[in-house]
Amino acid sequence: MGESRTELLAWINDLCHLNYTKIEQAGTGAAYCQIMDSIYGDVHLSKVKFDTKHEYEYVGNYKVLQHCFNKHKVDKVVPVDKLMKCKFQDNLEFMQWVKRYWDQNFPGGAYDPLARRKGKPGVSAGAGSGMRATGTRRTAAGSTVRNTSRTATGGRVSAGSGGSDQSASMIIELNKQISELKMTVDGLEKERDFYFGKLRDIEILVQEELDAAEQQEPGHVELPIMKEIQAILYSTEEGFEVPPEDEIPGEHDDYDDETF
Repeated sequence: MGESRTELLAWINDLCHLNYTKIEQAGTGAAYCQIMDSIYGDVHLSKVKFDTKHEYEYVGNYKVLQHCFNKHKVDKVVPVDKLMKCKFQDNLEFMQWVKRYWDQNFPGGAYDPLARRKGKPGVSAGAGSGMRATGTRRTAAGSTVRNTSRTATGGRVSAGSGGSDQSASMIIELNKQISELKMTVDGLEKERDFYFGKLRDIEILVQEELDAAEQQEPGHVELPIMKEIQAILYSTEEGFEVPPEDEIPGEHDDYDDETF
């Protein structure tokens, strides 16, 4: 299994100086182009649009990406039609492949993504508000709260000195942070349910094979590896409790069509 959504987002934002909050945002094709540029240094980033808002605008970005693949003989089909729809699973799988390719081919050394794209913004204001802030806001959230506490107890902000405006700004900022955290939690829960569904399908398949072996169906060959897979699926760690069946997430979901 490749890197998680959170790990990939942190890597993309750090490497390309972007502020993506969702893997789906890579569906514009811009991030893929810049990642390949960090490897080869010859991608025509001047032709890449980082602030696209419409699906038809993504086509140009993927033309640039495909040109790079052809030039460097990268033997990988780019599923443009799927990626352009900005769905979670399609972009997650392709980005995991891109990350593996980058790990194997990145030459090392310094890479200045802003200079390469001549200061173009990472995403449009509408699509990427709060992007780059994910890393900094999370670390700054604690200090913001502590400053608020000192203000309340120490009386450092007095009426008539602009304290009201400052307090209002703090409240707005904290509310934004809360909304972002809620979105992050929601995304993690969906991702958890998605992968749980896959494990559940494997569990059912293994159990059916074992049941068939026990019943000694004609022509059926017992596979010892099935018991080994089942042992892995049922293994637990200290402190782990199996949730009741009615609380198991995604038990009846159709994970093949799941989008985020």
